[in-house]
Amino acid sequence: MINTLFDLLQVLVVLVPILLAVAFMTIIERKVMGSMQRRVGPNKVGYYGVLQPFADALKLVVKETVIPAHATKSLFFLAPVITLVFSLLGWAVIPFGAGLRISDFPLGILYTLAISSIGIYGVLFAGWSANSKYAFLGSLRSTAQMISYELVLSAAILTVILLAGTFNITRIIEAQESIWFIVPLLPMFIIFFISALAETNRTPFDLPEAESELVAGFFTEHSGMIFVFFFLGEYASIVLMSSLTAILFLGGWNMPELFTNDTFINLQSIILGLKTCIFLFAFVWFRATLPRLRYDQLMTFMWTGMLPVAIALVVLVPSILIAFDIAPRTFS
Repeated sequence: MINTLFDLLQVLVVLVPILLAVAFMTIIERKVMGSMQRRVGPNKVGYYGVLQPFADALKLVVKETVIPAHATKSLFFLAPVITLVFSLLGWAVIPFGAGLRISDFPLGILYTLAISSIGIYGVLFAGWSANSKYAFLGSLRSTAQMISYELVLSAAILTVILLAGTFNITRIIEAQESIWFIVPLLPMFIIFFISALAETNRTPFDLPEAESELVAGFFTEHSGMIFVFFFLGEYASIVLMSSLTAILFLGGWNMPELFTNDTFINLQSIILGLKTCIFLFAFVWFRATLPRLRYDQLMTFMWTGMLPVAIALVVLVPSILIAFDIAPRTFS
């Protein structure tokens, strides 16, 4: 019983800050985009608009949930739950510092890829169950996009696995003590981050939510509280992908040896958070800067542009490791 309560407390200690980070990510995005577009952004609710996310959440919670008459109600409600739950389950293997994680799973990277793959079902169920052509088209677009770009995402992660010689996320971070993987794997980092943008349906790859064509994409018919689940799931995935990028390519909580003295030992989580914020800012920056692609351009860019380059790099990296005899001796 005590162990169960302790495990539950561990989960809450991780999930509550994550949900707060998701809430404040929305206000940060709106303020940063406001600055980039020469406007103020939210500034009425609370000091400097800091309470705006809670006002938005309260508004959506008290709104009526409208269910289409011909919708498949079970899947209609299950879809947003799947989207949110599986975006949060990905945090189970993310280490926030040395020994600070829910689970030190030996196959943590494979677990993360599997969880992100299952999240696609929430999008597909949402579009199909609503019995609306707009939602259905949006879900088909999103499913095809997420599955396609997951190939490139997996290829980029594979090069990191080959370089580190392990599937364990903690050991991948430890393998970057001497040099961050962004240095030898810079092309793969660029490919990974572009794929992360597409995987989370963010600009310039936000075709599933093309407002000028599909109203709101796969969640066109969802409203009220169940819409909040989609909203939270999307931003939780953005924070997760940013954190994963920092872990795989920027050494996680590692800092250069100049800063690794006793003063910084207790700041590992803060260091990881700062690195994650760099990529969160990049998500917002790209949204405010880049135009949306056409859907055919989106798929062509993946299949004829990124995938051949990713496959070539997957072959090149282990070839260099073997040629210079620097391949990892152990693989776990």
